Amino acid sequence: MSWVSIGRRGAVVLLVNSLLVASCKSQPNTFAFTAIPDDNEARLRQRFDKVAGYLAKKLDVPVQYVPVKTYAGSVTAFKNGEVQMAWFGGLSGLQARKAVPGSRAIAQGWEDQQFVTYFIANASTGLKEGGELPRNIGGKTFTFGAKDSTSGRLMPEYFIRQAFGKAPEDVFARVGFSGDHSKTIALVESGAYDVGAVNFTVWDLQAKEGKIDPSRVTISWKSPPYQDYQFTVRGDVEQRYGQGFTARLADAIVGMKDPDLLASFPRKAFVPAKNEDYVTLQTVARSIGLLD
Repeated sequence: MSWVSIGRRGAVVLLVNSLLVASCKSQPNTFAFTAIPDDNEARLRQRFDKVAGYLAKKLDVPVQYVPVKTYAGSVTAFKNGEVQMAWFGGLSGLQARKAVPGSRAIAQGWEDQQFVTYFIANASTGLKEGGELPRNIGGKTFTFGAKDSTSGRLMPEYFIRQAFGKAPEDVFARVGFSGDHSKTIALVESGAYDVGAVNFTVWDLQAKEGKIDPSRVTISWKSPPYQDYQFTVRGDVEQRYGQGFTARLADAIVGMKDPDLLASFPRKAFVPAKNEDYVTLQTVARSIGLLD
């Protein structure tokens, strides 16, 4: 390869980089948002790229979905101002609003007002669904979802402590954290864990899509309802996007009617939310040491 060809290639790289920088500079008011990684990355990207396109049309500003690898990463991105909004779970939303004074919960799914955790069991356990958390899950292996998940850790741990009067580590033979709800289902279905706690919307969607083998994994208990997911926005967006932007953003989310987009969450609709909706959840999180 000649020095001339190397030079040309370098010039092309420099030109491409310059165009990318120029593109970024030409859109300084891009509205960026993220979401907790509660499902596999491909599904999340498909869902939230659609949301970005929808919001861009409604708000008349460039909108970008920024993926993150962990629940903590979504809170950090929000705290550092790398994103202006996030689709949080109940616990991560509490963490984010605590870290960024003035931030607000503005919308939640219809289902998030009465959210539920499913305790699922490998068929080999013989566990059957009942009205109470089965006492005979004690001594089995158990996996939560992510460590900061509301439906996959916070509320399941709370219900376990209520039922047994002790920490999960003292109830089960082994306790793990899968990282997300899809992995929880896969781990319990495979028999890697006997029992697990999973977000009911992820379970229901995968069951509808035929991705769960009911001969290998079943629901053993459905929890009482609690508040969960919400869109939370930073308090400084009005300074950047103009007065009334938060209200316009909330109206756009609540006004989301596209059946395909709603089904990807899955939610049947979005409704207004406020910080006060999560006071009870805050109390629960503090009671088991998951929130200062």
